[in-house]
Amino acid sequence: VQLQASGGGLVQAGGSLRLSCAASGRTFSSLDMGWFRQAPGKEREFVAAINRSGGSAEYADSVKGRFTISRDNAKNTVYLQMNSLKPEDTAVYYCAADGTYRSRYRPPALHDIDYWGQGTQVTVSS
Repeated sequence: VQLQASGGGLVQAGGSLRLSCAASGRTFSSLDMGWFRQAPGKEREFVAAINRSGGSAEYADSVKGRFTISRDNAKNTVYLQMNSLKPEDTAVYYCAADGTYRSRYRPPALHDIDYWGQGTQVTVSS
């Protein structure tokens, strides 16, 4: 599976960005998808995830109410709409895919991820 993320950039605090991640190499609807981020000197952390049908989504507490994850299975693409951005949102954002089927959906932990995208830089200036 190849994941190609795009949409990062420089934005002022309070602004918005939309990240996209296009997947190829496997039936997209068989993948639970997520976004993680890593700031300089910090560990990679969970941001948001969505199940393969798009019916369930989970968010880190730090982004709830500001970020929205969505997917379009017809376009093999997952999105992360980021509003009300803060300087502490500055990080490299990684698209991630979890191909394991689970009878009960749960957001993926780092060790669950089977495929990673290349990362896209998001910088929020104060």
